[in-house]
Amino acid sequence: MFLPRRYLPSMSALLAFEATARLGSATQAAAELSLTQSAVSRQLKALEDQLGVALLTRAGRGLVLTPRGQDYVREVRGMLQRLAQATVSVQTEAEGGPLNLAILPAFGMHWLAPRLRDFARRHPEVTVNLSTRFAPFDFRGTSFDAAIHFGREDWPGVRYLPLLPETVVPVCAPALIPRPLDDPGQILDYDLLHLDTRPRGWARWLHAVGHHVEPPPGMVFDQFSTMAQAAIHGLGIALLPTFFAEPYLTSGQLVLASEQTSQSIGSYYLVWPAERAEPSALSSFRDWLAGQSAPAERQNQA
Repeated sequence: MFLPRRYLPSMSALLAFEATARLGSATQAAAELSLTQSAVSRQLKALEDQLGVALLTRAGRGLVLTPRGQDYVREVRGMLQRLAQATVSVQTEAEGGPLNLAILPAFGMHWLAPRLRDFARRHPEVTVNLSTRFAPFDFRGTSFDAAIHFGREDWPGVRYLPLLPETVVPVCAPALIPRPLDDPGQILDYDLLHLDTRPRGWARWLHAVGHHVEPPPGMVFDQFSTMAQAAIHGLGIALLPTFFAEPYLTSGQLVLASEQTSQSIGSYYLVWPAERAEPSALSSFRDWLAGQSAPAERQNQA
């Protein structure tokens, strides 16, 4: 059932409100919208009169959102973003267009990027745009169509395509441990490098190889790339995903500290917002990615 007209503010009033909330000034909002300051003020007053709620209040020489205004502007921005995306979709080719993807840096660089040439060859009508995000976010109010997620199925409001579990392997500089240790428990005699997004990584690995002890604390990193560089320079042993460690092992910059591997604390997924219509570019990418991940998952299970 369509809502009565009285519940639908005018687009010009919503644009004036969003710009003023973002810029903190009706004068700056007017400049951005190519309107006069008085025109923006009239739009703001008309919106507040229609809602019966104060959205903005004056603070010094600027305007700030009221608590109700903070809630409302989030919804308005999400609606404007969805409208812009729908407009872009209509204007692009039916089977193509851009795909805006949020990626995790290690997975994007070492697993996804080498495979994207195949996708580009199969789907020249789709342009993939990549941006880095480290943690789940609200798709509303963003231009992202999908994202790469690590962990469990705990991202609210999305659909999931499982890609592969993360299998990890301990690596270090050749000068630190020339050959893999016979007893994986001997790793505890060395400095261990930790990743802040995998705080239980070493504990799970040790438990998997039969050593039910807590690992000692050590240096903590926010990315696999910086932790790998620390390992290369002999600062300790790093626990890296096999897809990330492979080029370093091939080049000889790193060697296996132990040949034991284990499943880590989660898997990689492609996620996309459940409430949006799925653009054709995302459908093409998801179907292609499912084919890419299936062999990798079988290899991890072997």
